[in-house]
Amino acid sequence: MEQKWNFKPSSTLLGASSLSVRGVLTRIMGHIATDTNNPKPVIPLGHGDPSAFPCFSTTPSAVDAVANALRSGKFNSYPPCVGVASARKAIAEYMSQDLPYTLLPDDIYLTNGCSQAIEIITSVLARPGANILLPKPGYLFYEARAVFNGVETRYFDLVPEKGWEVHLDGLAALSDENTVAMVIVNPGNPCGNVFSYEHLAKVAETAKKLGIFVIADEVYAHLTFGPNKFVPMGVFSSTVPVITLGSISKRWVVPGWRLGWIATHDSNDILKRTKVVDSIKNYLDISTDPATFMQGAIPDLIANTNEDFFLKTVETLKTTADICYNKLKEIKCVTCPSKPEGSMFVMISLDLSQLGDIKDDLDFCCKLAKEESVIILPGCAVGFKNWLRITHAIEPSSLQDGLDKLKSFCKRHAKQLN
Repeated sequence: MEQKWNFKPSSTLLGASSLSVRGVLTRIMGHIATDTNNPKPVIPLGHGDPSAFPCFSTTPSAVDAVANALRSGKFNSYPPCVGVASARKAIAEYMSQDLPYTLLPDDIYLTNGCSQAIEIITSVLARPGANILLPKPGYLFYEARAVFNGVETRYFDLVPEKGWEVHLDGLAALSDENTVAMVIVNPGNPCGNVFSYEHLAKVAETAKKLGIFVIADEVYAHLTFGPNKFVPMGVFSSTVPVITLGSISKRWVVPGWRLGWIATHDSNDILKRTKVVDSIKNYLDISTDPATFMQGAIPDLIANTNEDFFLKTVETLKTTADICYNKLKEIKCVTCPSKPEGSMFVMISLDLSQLGDIKDDLDFCCKLAKEESVIILPGCAVGFKNWLRITHAIEPSSLQDGLDKLKSFCKRHAKQLN
């Protein structure tokens, strides 16, 4: 007689990979042909990690800050659950440079990268019947964490023809008495957009009318190279409560260092009165901390980074964005609605009517990987079916090579006219 077991895995977790960029990219990578006689180098235009490329290496002063903190022997103990005091102070001062007021160290909570910050905020919001408003296209990790916590997700549109601005009327129509917050990502992943001051002000006013707070994902803060400069959502905290999620991963090009933060912008003490702040602290009491030596390195990492490093990173991103935008205009079956102005990405629409044997965006990306060893993220991974997200944060020569191969692939699969 077969043994009966009382356990079974979580059905939520079994479906989680479908909401993961990593899960989709792993599936696509599995289609790369392995020809040992004539191997093709893989060109990664699908991920958001440029750290492997020399033109995007982090600054030596950041490495020194981490090494010195580790060697000092001062950061070998467990840290406070909210974060090392000196690191919280340094991040508060760093963020305050862009704000009309001064953040305090007590407004900052350190996390294992921005991913844990998302995990914490979606957990803090979890209650029966709650829903959260997310952008489409967007980073589906928010949905994965919300679903895991039993929070309903509702999607508002970003409008391609308006530089991916929030469709504010549509946003308001989605809200009800159980809506708790909305998320904006600025500079934008996956769209490469940068919101103007005027548009962010309208977002703040809309959120206030709806009685919800704004979660501002600003992990790509300051990585802008178009007409709109980065404006932190915290500027509008007198209008609406704002919780900012950030990290050192993108601006310092060190995603593997896993040091992020939650910053509360609470000019009217609304987050305190509603005990959202208490919930954040309570969650941190029962979760893991960033490595203490990484926290200890933050003051020197911020203070000793030369502005030239940031300028060089932005200039390189501008160069690769220009290459990407101009090359994409040569490919008939794709359309780029707007030139990327920030972050590391661009969204393009896929015209399947011009392709003879491609079923959808995922099929396109799998066949592209198999035939050309070029990896692109299908739009379905960011909630936008039959679009594609391209990462331009790689070596310019590899980017050009990858886009040339994309063009050849599209020509080869173009629908034949009778």
